[in-house]
Amino acid sequence: MDSFELNKIIGAILGTLLFVMGVGFVAEAIYSPIEDRGPGYSLPEPEGEGGAEPAEPEAPAVPLSVLLASANVEQGQNAVRKCQSCHNFGEGEANKQGPLLYDVVGRPIASHEGFSYSKSMAALGAAGEAWTYENLDKFLTAPNAFAQDTKMKFPGVKSPEERANILAYLATLSANPVPFPPPEAAPTAEVPAAEAAPATTETPAAPATEAPAATPAQ
Repeated sequence: MDSFELNKIIGAILGTLLFVMGVGFVAEAIYSPIEDRGPGYSLPEPEGEGGAEPAEPEAPAVPLSVLLASANVEQGQNAVRKCQSCHNFGEGEANKQGPLLYDVVGRPIASHEGFSYSKSMAALGAAGEAWTYENLDKFLTAPNAFAQDTKMKFPGVKSPEERANILAYLATLSANPVPFPPPEAAPTAEVPAAEAAPATTETPAAPATEAPAATPAQ
């Protein structure tokens, strides 16, 4: 192969490379993205449907007097079985880890003979507090909240109905049971103003039309 043929082949290869490079530069110049011209068109956000729905009002708490009026003594007797490991309930029986609970309703706090009470319990008794139905209900709900250093290591009874049944049973453990407080009217949930029935509006009466003037006699 002479030098002339070799130069033609090399020239063809170089020409092809230059053509490919030129096409690449042109394509990049045409299709390169345009930057720094600000954001594109923003789509509108959907409007809310009147905002969040209002939370439903909580059911009002039923007064203790209402719960006691419908309490079940037998269920209360079954409920206190969990307490028999620490308390006795029969008349004249001895104390256990807790004091005897016979005739406890109405008894002054920290007053049962032969039992050593905590400082907070003794302070309540010295202040003249008694085991009313309300105080017993509070103590059964959360003993540590009623008296922080109480010796009763019990988490409490969370059900208001179960506490009322227990109190009804404790009331029977006495020769002179303390009567239940008169039941109060249970509070009702307030109805929001928006849900209240709209006031009826009276349609104004149409004005009376005047009678046509009398036609003069001919």
